[in-house]
Amino acid sequence: MKKYNRMWRRLLVMGIATLVLAMLGTRVGLAQDAAPVTADDLTSIKIGIDTVWVLLTGFLVFLMQLGFAILETGMIRGTAAVNALLENFLEAGLGAICWWVIGFGLAFGVDNGSGLIGTTLFMPGIDTADTIFYGNIGVLTMFFFQFAFAATASTITTGAMAERTDFVGNLIYTAIVTALIYPVVVHWVWGGGWLFQQGFFDFAGSNVVHTVGGVIALVGAAMLGPRKGKVWGKAIPPHNLGLALIGTMILWFGWYGFNPGSTLGAVGVAGTIGIVTLNTTLGAGAGSLSAMFLQYARTGKWDLTACLNGSLAGLVAVTGGCAFISPWAAIIVGLVGGILLLLWGDLLEKIKIDDAVGASSVHLACGVWGIVAIGLFAEPTLTPFAANVKAGFGGLLVAGGSADILVTQVIGSIATIAWCGVTSVVMFGALKAIGRLRVNPKAEMEGNFIDNYEHGQSIWPDILPLPGEVAAEAETAKRSAPAMGD
Repeated sequence: MKKYNRMWRRLLVMGIATLVLAMLGTRVGLAQDAAPVTADDLTSIKIGIDTVWVLLTGFLVFLMQLGFAILETGMIRGTAAVNALLENFLEAGLGAICWWVIGFGLAFGVDNGSGLIGTTLFMPGIDTADTIFYGNIGVLTMFFFQFAFAATASTITTGAMAERTDFVGNLIYTAIVTALIYPVVVHWVWGGGWLFQQGFFDFAGSNVVHTVGGVIALVGAAMLGPRKGKVWGKAIPPHNLGLALIGTMILWFGWYGFNPGSTLGAVGVAGTIGIVTLNTTLGAGAGSLSAMFLQYARTGKWDLTACLNGSLAGLVAVTGGCAFISPWAAIIVGLVGGILLLLWGDLLEKIKIDDAVGASSVHLACGVWGIVAIGLFAEPTLTPFAANVKAGFGGLLVAGGSADILVTQVIGSIATIAWCGVTSVVMFGALKAIGRLRVNPKAEMEGNFIDNYEHGQSIWPDILPLPGEVAAEAETAKRSAPAMGD
């Protein structure tokens, strides 16, 4: 029997080999008879490669929504976990619709020379399916990649305002941020607007995404007021640091789409992708270390929360200049970012602004630092041509550099802060006026919490049952208790 089995296996292998050789011979014959590769064929290949690259990196950026949701859930109290999860999830869903209807057009449409907002590409669809937007990237590919960025900007705000925001109010401000506030800054910088024309540099969003989200988060937290039970000078403990770590690692992983994907292609830019990836990694590592060691110097404890947020601070800071600076500068940028994170948090405690997850510390303080750092460390060999900057100009602190880039960077950052600050005050002021900024006071009464009031759910029903369920269980136990003498 074994002899026959070996024979059949040999026959099977010989048959497969014969089939493969026959197919190869046929293909060789076809290749010899085929027409030569044309320029159009090469263009199609380039379009395909770049499209796959941008979509794959866009998928990584979209995964950051999960990272933000898990990080925020772990960093806040368990009584608001369901609320945080639902808000983060819907920021992707609602954000997608708002970005498609109006946001993408305002950000990347033709602006007819105004330099302020786009006026085309609203609700892109079938008519733009084969239209090239930039390089080898089509309009719809660009739409998705930038949608993932837009969703991130809105999510930043939710973290700062966690545990006490009205759910309907969250939906309203998510729509406004995604459709109006954020797209305007995108157009200024990435859509060919006035900051781009001035030579402003922001490779992957230290200003466009993080400063925007950080400003809105700060204004929202200030106007919302502190969480119930907040004691100034003392942090409210996170309810699950394991979730916080998982969320942070997902964000770090997603950042490899955020930054390298901003090359908007893979053909011919392998060197740029390499330096961007390296600088991203070094910035994150440096930020995690500086925040952890500084917190140890202050408390004598190795603090996981500081280390996690420090890595994000480094990532945010290096995002704007990851394509323009050397690795040694990326380490400096990350180290400073981790320190700024803690110092900004101290400032918020002093001025009594309750930022639940340190969103403005990570995204505003470090986003601004990242933009300024480009003006200090930009390498002449990495600085692309811009409207009012000579090709090859460098930052103030590099050999042969000047203050030209730095001045433009500061102007752009101030303009962004002003736009987002004013619009945020108007937006949150209107929500407060109609009673849709802070959750109903009933949700913060003794024995109640926001997850119960807004959603009727608990993330840990066996550990943290809803107040009504506790009362029902107590009543059931009372009725079923045996009478004396039984």
